[in-house]
Amino acid sequence: MMRTETIAIHSGYDIEETTKAVAVPIYQTVAYAFDSAEHGAALFNLEVDGFRYTRISNPTTAVLERRVAALEGGIEALAVSSGQAALAYAISNLTDVGTNIVSVPQLYGTTHTLFAHVLRRQGVEARFSQSDRPDAIECLIDDGTRAVFCESIGNPAGNICDVEALALVAHSHGVPLIVDNTVATPILLRPLEWGADVVVHSLTKFMGGHGTTMGGIVVDGGTFPWKQHCRRFPMFSEPDPSYHGMIYVDQFGPAAYIGRCRSVCQRTTGAVLSPLSAFMLLQGIETVALRVERHVENAQRVAEFLRAHPSVAWVNHAGLRDNPYHALECKYLGGRSSSLLTFGVAGGFEAGRRFYNALGLFRRLVNIGDAKSLACHPASTTHRQMSAEELEKAGVRPEAIRLSVGIEHIDDILADLDQALAATGAARKRSRSVERQPAMGLADYGQS
Repeated sequence: MMRTETIAIHSGYDIEETTKAVAVPIYQTVAYAFDSAEHGAALFNLEVDGFRYTRISNPTTAVLERRVAALEGGIEALAVSSGQAALAYAISNLTDVGTNIVSVPQLYGTTHTLFAHVLRRQGVEARFSQSDRPDAIECLIDDGTRAVFCESIGNPAGNICDVEALALVAHSHGVPLIVDNTVATPILLRPLEWGADVVVHSLTKFMGGHGTTMGGIVVDGGTFPWKQHCRRFPMFSEPDPSYHGMIYVDQFGPAAYIGRCRSVCQRTTGAVLSPLSAFMLLQGIETVALRVERHVENAQRVAEFLRAHPSVAWVNHAGLRDNPYHALECKYLGGRSSSLLTFGVAGGFEAGRRFYNALGLFRRLVNIGDAKSLACHPASTTHRQMSAEELEKAGVRPEAIRLSVGIEHIDDILADLDQALAATGAARKRSRSVERQPAMGLADYGQS
């Protein structure tokens, strides 16, 4: 079996037969010609393979889908216009009015908004557990639950979810586990191997890796028994009147979930990834393994530097041995923590603001996973719409600075952080009570 480094370069594409092109061609087209009326009908009936309209599928995008599915160990994937579109499709594909999903509280801010507000107005309840512990999730599951959701590594909380334990809890109640694997990437963690059923990504982040192209993807593990749980998930096992009575488990077999996601969600709402964007993301994915290696190395050095700096009050990074998630980092990430970390400047919010404004090499913006080092203040940007209580549960402290450590030379990264910390005028003596990230106590195991 090919390793992920090789899959990222080769999987999903063979030499194009007509031109013998080695690079993936960009099929910048809206539609595809039918050989005859009968051929067109067969394509729309899904009786033969082929392309009919780019809102549904495209040859360039199909390579991206096959490659990411292979990287994650899934059987099929659907690429869409953004990570948020992927997440919205992943949830809407299996929920209906009056149903609910159960989620960990440590979420990206816009994901929280989608769950807490948008889904609610569509008749779907999102239940947020008190922590990311499996027992905290299990107590919220009932007959109306349709999925358990987590981020493998929380953004920006930095918690690492016990995917295997969450999958066991979800499956014991007959529901799938959906994991957002954006921060970890399949280079560090493949959730499907630990029991997850569906994986979503914002390809905009580490997979694309250069801050140029938006995209998202839903990956189907092909393992959840939809037919066995037909009472809870009739949309997969009963005739669909919107698609001439198609039964997805019969038509698509193990790939029923992604088959319906494409045939219903994308076909009717059209959050389509452009072929050019698919091509750009493929270029990024070819080097994702190398980039993540440098990201991880640099982030560990940054965490250790900040931890020792007298102007830093606390550091939250699972690569530090006393971090409450260090054991899970060793189990799931092989001791390679992600390049996402948060910390607080001694002196609180105002000192943090001065640090942020003094940064030079680090770019001040709201993205992660770029080759460039990035910084943001989550409480005033990505998580601004959340209440103080919601921020606390999500592990977002008012003074927290989120860093996405890039792949520049480590000496330049540390020099920029050092000069920005010097500009804060922060007290040089740290309080012992805040030396470690207080939102992530060992006794709480994920409760912030």
